[in-house]
Amino acid sequence: MGGSCTQTRPADRRQVLFLFLLPLFYPALCEQIRYSIPEELAKGSVVGNLARDLGLSVLDVSARKLRVSAEKLLFNVDAESGDLLVKDRIDREQICKERRRCELRLEAVVENPLNIFHIIVVVEDINDHAPQFDKKEIHLDIFESVSAGARISLDPATDPDINMNSVKDYQINPNPYFSLMVRVNSDGGRYPELSLEKPLDREEQRSHSLILTALDGGDPPRSATTQIEISVKDTNDNPPVFSQDEYRLSISENLPPGSSVLLVTATDQDEGANAEINYYFRSTAQSTRHTFSLDEKTGMIKNNQSLDFEDIERYTMEVEAKDGGGLSSQCKVIIDILDENDNIPEIIITSLSDQILEGSLPGMVVALFKTRDRDSGGNGEVTCHVERDVPFKIYSSSNNYYKLVTDGDLDREQTLEYNVTITATDRGKPPLSSSTTITLRITDINDNAPVFHEASYVVHVGENNPPGASIAQVSASDPDLGPNGQVSYSIVASDLEPRALSSYVSVNPQSGVVFAQRAFDHEQRRAFELTLQARDHGSPALSSNVSLRVLVGDRNDNAPRVLYPALGPDGSALFDTVPRAAQPGYLVTKVVAVDADSGHNAWLSYHVLQASEPGLFSVGLRTGEVRTARALGDRDAARQRLLVAVRDGGQPPLSATATLLLVFADSLQEALPDLSDRPAPPDPQAELQFYLVVALALISVLFLLAVILAVALHLRRSSSPAAWGCFKPGLCVKSEPGVLPSYSEGTLPYSYNLCVAHTGKTEFNILRCSEPLHPTEDIVCGDSPGALIPLHSGNDLATHPETLTPWVQ
Repeated sequence: MGGSCTQTRPADRRQVLFLFLLPLFYPALCEQIRYSIPEELAKGSVVGNLARDLGLSVLDVSARKLRVSAEKLLFNVDAESGDLLVKDRIDREQICKERRRCELRLEAVVENPLNIFHIIVVVEDINDHAPQFDKKEIHLDIFESVSAGARISLDPATDPDINMNSVKDYQINPNPYFSLMVRVNSDGGRYPELSLEKPLDREEQRSHSLILTALDGGDPPRSATTQIEISVKDTNDNPPVFSQDEYRLSISENLPPGSSVLLVTATDQDEGANAEINYYFRSTAQSTRHTFSLDEKTGMIKNNQSLDFEDIERYTMEVEAKDGGGLSSQCKVIIDILDENDNIPEIIITSLSDQILEGSLPGMVVALFKTRDRDSGGNGEVTCHVERDVPFKIYSSSNNYYKLVTDGDLDREQTLEYNVTITATDRGKPPLSSSTTITLRITDINDNAPVFHEASYVVHVGENNPPGASIAQVSASDPDLGPNGQVSYSIVASDLEPRALSSYVSVNPQSGVVFAQRAFDHEQRRAFELTLQARDHGSPALSSNVSLRVLVGDRNDNAPRVLYPALGPDGSALFDTVPRAAQPGYLVTKVVAVDADSGHNAWLSYHVLQASEPGLFSVGLRTGEVRTARALGDRDAARQRLLVAVRDGGQPPLSATATLLLVFADSLQEALPDLSDRPAPPDPQAELQFYLVVALALISVLFLLAVILAVALHLRRSSSPAAWGCFKPGLCVKSEPGVLPSYSEGTLPYSYNLCVAHTGKTEFNILRCSEPLHPTEDIVCGDSPGALIPLHSGNDLATHPETLTPWVQ
């Protein structure tokens, strides 16, 4: 056993190049690989090292998927060693029937790249069959008149083995009347014949029994025996004679069963029963006897069943004509079967790629197939083609092998799979054809980047949005398949600070939903821009970007804030003076407010909520300017309280209030008594708080009074009279206080601590000063009893504008 190739292998130093070029040039280098094995080889037996004979390494056996293909797979390839092994029982007589040369044709297929090699396994015959006679007993009738030397043909034994293992010799047991002769035909067939050694005498011996033994040429030889019973008859001296020693004819394989094929005739010069001839098959295979029948009386040969040229091309039979006296003669009949175009071509797919990448270059092999037509000649010549609307074409290889290769661009996104119909047509008349359809699925590659559904996104989000709520969703599609088409989203850039980005927004990688991580504030940031990326999961990954601009809409979430008039350090309202002679439209002051919102939410309007004298003052709706609406009347109080509301334009609107304390006076000295004598009207809102804490305050006041009285009594007993110098007539007088006449009127940015004492009462009015008194300053008493005014040495009061804030205990 072993393989052979008509070309020698290249040197070892060129082995790498040879292995690379082997799939392209192997058909030219080595037409066929031949192995020879005996039949009935045990399963798993090694036929030959196929990988080595193909020039493949052991690693290439599995890497290139070396395998064999045949109609009936009797062999397989060991994936570890590359040996060609016997897979099933190999019976030469069953596989090749009567053919003397038994060859099994295989195809070795390798991939990466796809290629095919032709292998012929010659099955050698072994002596596994013994000769066999058709009959266990042979009955012969021989007339006693037959002269010595006459030959009587015997039915030969058959042996399905061939060559040396077929029947080679015959023997009979020794006897004085007969000897055995073996006749060899031109085709090598051996036929036994009895030779009469001396005349028979029926009266002396009526019958003879012989044992015929057939021996084949095997080692050791096998044999078979049959019993020959010879009856001696009366004389019949003329055997039948055929009109031809050999009949040869040709018939169509489409001949209907039961048709007459040939009439063989023989004549006998004898008369009577000795001239009555019967016809029999002799030395004819059982398969031939099943196919044809012979009429014993007429010699007509008919076909019993359908004929098939593809199964048997020629039938050979031997016909014996025997007369009534036992004499016989033989003739040979050869029937050739004519081929008809009665077999359609077959298409056999030997290899089919399971992965065809889109974008593959033209000429890539995607399938290997072969055609087979059991007819012969032009009836068996086959051509193949595919339809024109597919990007594939067929290349003819050799020995009816074809390659299906790509012939155009493959785009899985346009066409997911192709149903390619291969049609095979023979050249018979009329031609026959067959078709087979293979499905070629295109494998996806990552050749498409994700595409956003919009070129850019703009989203409006109102401020004070709930954290964690979705504010937008971006969407991108990728026509690729599987991971190549799975899109994930991320934020790759923004105009926010990198550290602040994660606290502002996030994006769901799967859905593309953008979430706000915090509540936005229009007043802090009115807009920001993100760059979102859609990336697929291919290798390498493809991506695309899109911009998302987030516009933070304003909400009315900020109330107006009053800048002027400002509250004093203790939270009390400041006062402004108004000349008593102010005419209608006189600009008293201006309420200044701002709103952090924008648009209508920051459009402020000013309204008078409460006034001591309604109609005395008016407020500009948009300007906030406080003007006198009329002149001061005699009945109008000198001290006025004005509550101004500032509203924005939001829905619902938000507001703030400003309290204005206005004193009609021509100078500060004139305004001070009004501040001390007339306490400001109580604030309605403060009254509510007062009533709530009155219980606690009462207890605290009583305790404080007790402590003050105790301290006062202690100081009076222990201190000198100088401690009360503040209340001496020299310092506190009823005369005009020392205030410079150039004291500026209007709103003062500073406040003073002013102590006002009333004679005969237990009430103290204190005016606090925002700046401490300098050592050079003096305190004088005002026009009102107990009023104290600081005197500045060398400076007039205009250089120290001050605001007086009354405080009533």
